[in-house]
Amino acid sequence: MIYKQFNIWDEFDGDMRTGATLTVYALENFPEINMKRRHKSVLICPGGGYQGVSDREAEAVALEFAAAGFCAFVLRYSVAPNRYPTQLLEVSRAMWLIRENAEEWNVDADNIAVCGFSAGGHLVSHLATCWHQAFIAETLGMPQGMNKPNKLILCYAVSSAVNECTHKGSFENLLGEGKEAEYASVSPELLVSDKTPPTFIWHTFDDDVVPVELALSFAMSLKKNNIPCEMHIYPSGVHGLSLGDSRTSDTDEFVNTYITRWMENCIIWLNNN
Repeated sequence: MIYKQFNIWDEFDGDMRTGATLTVYALENFPEINMKRRHKSVLICPGGGYQGVSDREAEAVALEFAAAGFCAFVLRYSVAPNRYPTQLLEVSRAMWLIRENAEEWNVDADNIAVCGFSAGGHLVSHLATCWHQAFIAETLGMPQGMNKPNKLILCYAVSSAVNECTHKGSFENLLGEGKEAEYASVSPELLVSDKTPPTFIWHTFDDDVVPVELALSFAMSLKKNNIPCEMHIYPSGVHGLSLGDSRTSDTDEFVNTYITRWMENCIIWLNNN
């Protein structure tokens, strides 16, 4: 495995500088198998309400994808007091880096998914619905489309800013307090278009932090735009389950063997779409 971690702006020619890092878990190729193999990949954005970045939704998830034959990447993006659009530029830069280094990291540059948990789910769904906006490429000096995700994975995601059930704290951290008038401009379910990639969604029915209504509203937006979607709503489980087993928590409430099947279903979906 190719493993490395670095600041995403280390070799950037522009003025952008933050503490965001990308951790690479890329699969090696071997002469006995196929030195020219290019792997499907997943860029993971953990949750944390834009006030932190969860360790529980980072390396363990990356290793699970790697074990299934994917190159995996974890973005530790900026949080409050850093404000929008910092995080959107960071995830765009991370996607650009993955494509730019596709040959070195054995990545299929046309098959890169983004996977987000909770507020990280907002970040990746925001990218997936507005990757094509001109200001991103212009700000970064990036070739258009280098930040385009080919697939989207949402895990109990904050995928709406305007739904009455939304997690308001995430948007206060992202935009600042008293910015409700700006919520619609960063609300992914309002930004879905024919440029949004196929999507895999999972949530729990009784999530009392990020309610299931957000997943449902995003799925309806996908439906209205004829974007393929696979969706799993599990009957019960607290917010923040991650993999749902002892690898991501030793606390009983975060161990839920019923939801652990989401990863298996997601891998099947990734391999067949």
